[in-house]
Amino acid sequence: MGKAYFKQSCGLIAINIVAACGVFTPDQFAGLGKAAQDCDVFRLKLTTRQTVVAVLDEQRVSQLEQRVNDLGLHVSPYGGAVRAVKACAGNAALCPRALGDALDLGIAIQEKYLGQDVPKDVKIAVAGCPRGCTDPLCADFGVVARGADAFDVFLGGRGGGSKPVHGQLLAGKVCKEEVFKLLDHVLERYRAMGLSKERLARTIARLGPEPFHPPAGLLSGSKEQGSADREFLSFLEGKGEQ
Repeated sequence: MGKAYFKQSCGLIAINIVAACGVFTPDQFAGLGKAAQDCDVFRLKLTTRQTVVAVLDEQRVSQLEQRVNDLGLHVSPYGGAVRAVKACAGNAALCPRALGDALDLGIAIQEKYLGQDVPKDVKIAVAGCPRGCTDPLCADFGVVARGADAFDVFLGGRGGGSKPVHGQLLAGKVCKEEVFKLLDHVLERYRAMGLSKERLARTIARLGPEPFHPPAGLLSGSKEQGSADREFLSFLEGKGEQ
């Protein structure tokens, strides 16, 4: 695992900076702006993973990283690592469409798993309702709220490339605690069976989804596994009512 430093065509370095699923305090936001000024950052850019990219001279990189760390932010891990988690503003205090608390769940997932070693970068997305503003079906591990403390978990999505793949339903209507159990299980299986630099979607294409299904006893009660509710999937895929 390395850090997300990328040399640009112009010779400058781009640094990917991670907050709590894209949430900054005012002090962090202002502090990042001041650090960018002090380090002669050329530009700051928001990313689709709810991170911020800073572009600057290579000689100022270590100075900026220290300032970022002092603010309680991080330089993103990159290369065989769990990446920054995407989570929408879905909770009772914010988005009125939210069916469950996606934001706090996403932040908790990121706090536990960010930077963990895996064969190839793992991207996680959490959405508070079937609208899926964070594209959970395009994530390696996607979570969609179905109700209060009830989540559907999708596995093996891949949004990038010329042949994007939608994730398959792994388990339906599981509680928050079981989301973590499923993610622990999936990452353990992926580390054991995934080839070096092989995305999870390709591992599933090679082996099938069965090795990733939760073992007996992992989830409480009867959970939907392996096949999705047709109406719900149609909504997520944009085939239902808009």
